[in-house]
Amino acid sequence: MHIHTLALIAGLTLAAPSVAQERGAEWHSSAYGATDEIGAANLLSPEIVLQASRLVRTGKVYPLAVPIDKHLPAYRHRSFHLYNVQPEEAGGKTSGPNKFTLNDELVNGWTGVGTQLNGLGHIGIDNVYYNGNRARDFVTTEGVTKLGIEKVPPMVTRGVVLDMVAHYGQPVVAAGTEFGVADLKAVLKKENLTLRKGDVVLFNTGWLELIGKDDEKFLKVEPGIGMEAAEWLAAQGIVAFGGDTWATEIYPAKDGREFPVNQFMLAKKGIYNLELIDSRALVRDNAYEFMFVLGQPLYKGSTQVNVNPVAIR
Repeated sequence: MHIHTLALIAGLTLAAPSVAQERGAEWHSSAYGATDEIGAANLLSPEIVLQASRLVRTGKVYPLAVPIDKHLPAYRHRSFHLYNVQPEEAGGKTSGPNKFTLNDELVNGWTGVGTQLNGLGHIGIDNVYYNGNRARDFVTTEGVTKLGIEKVPPMVTRGVVLDMVAHYGQPVVAAGTEFGVADLKAVLKKENLTLRKGDVVLFNTGWLELIGKDDEKFLKVEPGIGMEAAEWLAAQGIVAFGGDTWATEIYPAKDGREFPVNQFMLAKKGIYNLELIDSRALVRDNAYEFMFVLGQPLYKGSTQVNVNPVAIR
């Protein structure tokens, strides 16, 4: 081999990474363009809102969140504490001739406690997030400068709840149960439903029944979808997936990986995750299809936030 050929090879080896390498592997390229920050929320449209509104027949409203306090079990390092303060009212003081008083609350807690919306900046693969955004370029101690929860538009669309409790015939679906595509299709058939583009898909597993009874088990393991089901759901064009567990995927994963479904859905596909959704009232009423409404707090720079989604049927 000639010396100049060896030099050329060495030069190529030591050269700066290509654009594709610098922005991450091919997995991250968004179908919505190189600057997109909202992922599957691009599927939401006035037409989908109108379609969802036609599902409202009784006017019954279902809150889908769980109440949050310091006792609610939370993922690993997270906690929540609320303090009531009566400013300048020590000793029973009041203000003005009308004896004005007030209560104010101060919260010291993680935005990922309780029912929550996980945004596209929350889960990454080797420090690369949705649409090739590298942590070093957009993550700061005061929040993210891209993929923040404030970028996510209100979600008004069709919601579907899959009752896995009825499917498995168990009041609480057993830990380690992986929902496959065949399971999802069987439940949809039983509920006489077909998924549509723009849907929010929720899972009812009975897992919330463990809160306050076996918090250790609640956080240690959970049933949920695996990669096969995640890929199938993504192919249906859903906007978000969620459920009554804290990760909405089988945990721990059977191959030892950490949250591979969330990596796939959020980082690769731009599909949002809704955790600790309380769908028990929906399944009691056989309300498997409904209008789903979510307008989250716009905490600028946050990658997740506490929410109280609403189902209307």
